[in-house]
Amino acid sequence: MTWAVVAIVVVAAVALFVLVTYNRLIRMRLAVDNSWAQIEVALKLRHDLVPTLVETVAGYAGHESSVLVRTAEARGAATHAVGAGPATQAPLEGALALGIGNLIVLAEAYPELKASDNFMQLQKELASVEERISITRRVYNDTVQTLNTAVSIFPQSLVASAFGFTTREFFSAGSEAAVAPAVEIPSSAGSKS
Repeated sequence: MTWAVVAIVVVAAVALFVLVTYNRLIRMRLAVDNSWAQIEVALKLRHDLVPTLVETVAGYAGHESSVLVRTAEARGAATHAVGAGPATQAPLEGALALGIGNLIVLAEAYPELKASDNFMQLQKELASVEERISITRRVYNDTVQTLNTAVSIFPQSLVASAFGFTTREFFSAGSEAAVAPAVEIPSSAGSKS
C-alpha cells in the first residue's frame, strides 16, 4: 500500500509540474506574440511617415529622384513583408531606415527645406517613431529570450517538445542599427545666427 501512495504522489507531482510548465510556456508565447504585434504597429507608423517625407523632400529636391525612388521602393518592400517574421522583415526595415537616413542627409543640402514647419514636424514624428521601434524591439527580444530559455532548459524542454513549443527568432537590430536614420530636431525654428 505504501508503494501505491508513493506512486500516486509521484504521478501527481509530475502532472502538476507538466500543468504548471505548460501554462507558463503559454503565457510566454502569448507575451512574445504581443511584443511582436507592438513592433509591427511601430513599423507601420514608420511606413506611414515615409510617403509624406518623400513628398516633402521631393518638393525641394525633385531632381534627386534616385534617392526618392529607392526610399519609396524600400518602403514598398518593407510594407509587403509585414507578417513575414523577424528574419524576413529585419533586413527590409534596415534598407528602409537607410533610405530615410538618405532623405534626411539630402535635406541637409536644402536650408529652406530644413527650416520648413512641415519638415520639422516630420522630423519630430520620425524621431518619436524610431524611439518607439527601439523600445519595442528591446521588449520583444527580452520576451523571446525568456521563452527560448524556458523551451531549452531541462526539464522544461521535455514539456515544451511534447506540446510543440519551439524557440522564436530575435528581431535583430544589426542591419537596422547600422543604418538607423539620424534625426536632428532643430532647437527652434525662429532662431537666427
